Amino acid sequence: MSAPSTGGASRDGYGSGLLRIAEDPRVVVIEADLGKSTKSCHFRTKYPSKSFSMGIAEQNMMLVAAGMAASGKIPFASTFAIFTERAFEQVRNGIARPGLTVHICGSHGGIHTGTDGSSAQSIEDLAIYRTIPGMAVLHPCDDLSAEELTVQLLNHDGPTYMRTARNKIARIYDHDSVGKLKIGRGSVIRSGSDVCIIACGVMVSQALIAAGELADSGIDASVIDMHTLKPLDTELVDSMAMSCGCFVTAEDHSVIGGLGGAVAEHLSTGITVPLEMIGVRDEFGQSGGSSELMSRMGLTSEDIKNSALKAISRKSG
Repeated sequence: MSAPSTGGASRDGYGSGLLRIAEDPRVVVIEADLGKSTKSCHFRTKYPSKSFSMGIAEQNMMLVAAGMAASGKIPFASTFAIFTERAFEQVRNGIARPGLTVHICGSHGGIHTGTDGSSAQSIEDLAIYRTIPGMAVLHPCDDLSAEELTVQLLNHDGPTYMRTARNKIARIYDHDSVGKLKIGRGSVIRSGSDVCIIACGVMVSQALIAAGELADSGIDASVIDMHTLKPLDTELVDSMAMSCGCFVTAEDHSVIGGLGGAVAEHLSTGITVPLEMIGVRDEFGQSGGSSELMSRMGLTSEDIKNSALKAISRKSG
């Protein structure tokens, strides 16, 4: 894998992925008045007959998607992450309970969204959708991985939720390495034996920075891009528990029920090793610049590094 380079936002990758699967006659794209922001607008421009705008009516959008799925289509329904939550009951009962294949994309999730403020910063979406039986939950880290995972959703049976981010971040993958990603399988992007940092979304780049800083101190850290939170790659978690002996999880999401919760739930049933969680504590976000807010909420490479040192000390103590 080449060194990280300047890329786009993961929402850009979602838009590109939709174009790659557009020729499949089953694919349809449904919007709730936010196609320009979620980047489904590019699909609408090229394939207007396969695009449907529901206006500001997310609950209706989900049930329209359910009906299309029941009729043999593969709907991709997108809006802001926070607005998918107002349609939770429709997702639960209309899509997931009958096991329909509808792929939901929630953009602008997390604190990294920035100036939109706490009312728009969904910090609980991944936890909410993890609780729905049979629903896969994804959170890619850059534009190329979001594009690749969107393409793979075409052949994924059952309902899914994928969170994408608003702002551009460093590209983690290149065009060769991204093809190795698989839904449900974590991606080891740095190998080490002292501590394992499991991250998702925008926090993967912060995890890599932290690993580099730890290396300067003689500490060898593994970094995993856990782009699929559900189903969690438990085999990889177990392998890292044996080889590294401690974990740090990092997510732009509440520490309650997200990636950290998923890893903790699994570790509690088997190999018990120290685990430190980086994420939003039991509070809402604020309005401000992305970097400012990430620092305010403890979501930086420095926070990851300090948590790694703490996890290692717990392991040896």
